[in-house]
Amino acid sequence: MNAKLIRVALLLALSPLALADRQWLLEQSTLTYSVSHPLHHAQGTSHAAHGQGVCHDGFCDFLIAVPVKSFDSGDSTRDLHMLRVTRGTQFPMVTVHTRLREPTIPSGTIHADLEIQFAGQAVQYRQVPFQLLTQGGETKISGTIPATLSDFHIKPPTLLTIPIKNAIPIRVETSWRSQ
Repeated sequence: MNAKLIRVALLLALSPLALADRQWLLEQSTLTYSVSHPLHHAQGTSHAAHGQGVCHDGFCDFLIAVPVKSFDSGDSTRDLHMLRVTRGTQFPMVTVHTRLREPTIPSGTIHADLEIQFAGQAVQYRQVPFQLLTQGGETKISGTIPATLSDFHIKPPTLLTIPIKNAIPIRVETSWRSQ
C-alpha cells in the first residue's frame, strides 16, 4: 500500500511537467538585500539561487529557492548575526513562488504576485514590477521586492542600541533559459 501511495504522489507531483507546454530553468542569479542604519549601510548578495518555471495553458508557475547562508555581506560576523536573527538554521531556505501569464512580449514591465517563505513566515507581495528583456534564447528578469523585517516577524537588529530600518529591499537579477 505504501509503494502505491508513493507512486501516486510522484505522479501528482510530476504531472505538471508532463503537461508542460514550456519549461524554464534559472541559469544565473544575483539576489541582494540591503539594510540601513543611521550610521551604516550594508548589502548581502547571493548567486546560489535555483529555480524552475513550468508553463501550461498560457500560465507559468515559477519556484525559486536560495539558501539563507549563501548571502555574503563581506563581513562574516554580520553574516552569522543575520543567520541568527532570521532563524536561518531552523529555516535554511528562502523560497519564492509566482504564477504569471506567459509573456507575449519580448521586453517590458511585468507585474508579479509573489509568495515568499522566509524565517518561518509566508508573505504575499502583490503586483511587484519586474523588467523583462529577451535576447536570443535568454530571458532576463530584474526588479526589487519591497520586503520589510516586520513582514517576516524579525526583530530589527541594533547597532549602538539603535535598530536598523525596517525596509530590507531585495534586488533581483535573473537569467532564464527556455527548455
